Amino acid sequence: QVQLEESGGGLVQAGGSLTLSCVGSRIDLTLTTTDWYRQVPGKQREFVASIPASGSTNYLESVLGRFTISRDSAKNAVYLHMSSLKPEDTAVYYCHTATWKAEYWGQGTQVTVSS
Repeated sequence: QVQLEESGGGLVQAGGSLTLSCVGSRIDLTLTTTDWYRQVPGKQREFVASIPASGSTNYLESVLGRFTISRDSAKNAVYLHMSSLKPEDTAVYYCHTATWKAEYWGQGTQVTVSS
């Protein structure tokens, strides 16, 4: 079964940094566009960043200059490095990827930024 295993969430103070990991099982993340989304309870899931197999990365405007998405092909992993965190960044963060046959979501990891 295809799985996206997320980790790295936690509690951090405003201005701090945190790195989220998304490790693929039975899927090659070097061949797909992989994304990060986030969701606050009661609100719609929001796009945060994406990294394609080839081409440029894309970011939500509010995280530009603060978040960086990257890939480690040897580990079949995609990361989201977050810095200068703000309380508004508090959410459950989800890894996402898709193939021609299906799309897949991670289980979500909680990021809480305190003020």
